[in-house]
Amino acid sequence: MTARLVVVGTPIGNLDDISPRAVRALTDATVILCEDTRRTRRLLSALGVPAPRLVRLDHHTEAEQVESVVGLVRDGSVVALVSDAGMPTISDPGHLVVDAAHCAGLDMEVVPGPCAVSAALALSGFPASEFRFVGFLPRRGRERRDALAAVAGEPAVVVIYEAPGRVAATLADLAGACGADRRVAVVKEITKVHETVWRASLGEATPTFVASGEEPRGEHVIVVDRRPPVADAIVEPEAVDEALRSRIGAGADRRQAIADVALALGLPKRVVYAAALALKNDA
Repeated sequence: MTARLVVVGTPIGNLDDISPRAVRALTDATVILCEDTRRTRRLLSALGVPAPRLVRLDHHTEAEQVESVVGLVRDGSVVALVSDAGMPTISDPGHLVVDAAHCAGLDMEVVPGPCAVSAALALSGFPASEFRFVGFLPRRGRERRDALAAVAGEPAVVVIYEAPGRVAATLADLAGACGADRRVAVVKEITKVHETVWRASLGEATPTFVASGEEPRGEHVIVVDRRPPVADAIVEPEAVDEALRSRIGAGADRRQAIADVALALGLPKRVVYAAALALKNDA
């Protein structure tokens, strides 16, 4: 077999989703790069594939493994790259290795597999002829506020990954940035027994998830519908005031709040500035 790097997609929950070609690729590999060797060993056992040499490659070890991986392929190995679930490099390790393989002129191939991004888009029912995947949002501070503002102003559908314990807080922040009327789909446990899709407006989603009283479990994907065209948007003054108060309450200074709200609502900054000045005078 020709020495090469093979990027292999693995199931994100349902073992039946693995393709025969992926099984062959894992069977043929002399080395498998994986985030968690124990998890990959269990996958191989379930598939009836004898485990070759397994090498840990995660966010902490990838940079130091790059040179070694290139050397393995040059020496004749068939190296498979997998993540714990889904497609490697999609919010998972692997892009440094793939980039190095390109630079070294190595043979490569991809074995496509399940991906939470495309699955959640399909389940959302939102128009996805174009979309933006942002992975996990920054957790706090200016970076988070900037990321929320970018989502609010995005003309395409936005796909976000979120940890179960942070879903309610992120929905609340998205409602403050995007407005209560923006549509959202929350998809969890994709391809698993308890797969669910919950779709509503951000204004409805926030109190529902906050007041549920249940500890969220499993992987969550948040799909935010595209921003309404500016020409079609009718924004009441009260909505501008509410959005400003929300952004300032979230920690943004007045200048940043004005920029965020103008972007989210598709309004000229001068209009939002006038509203902010009126709020200040009222206060």
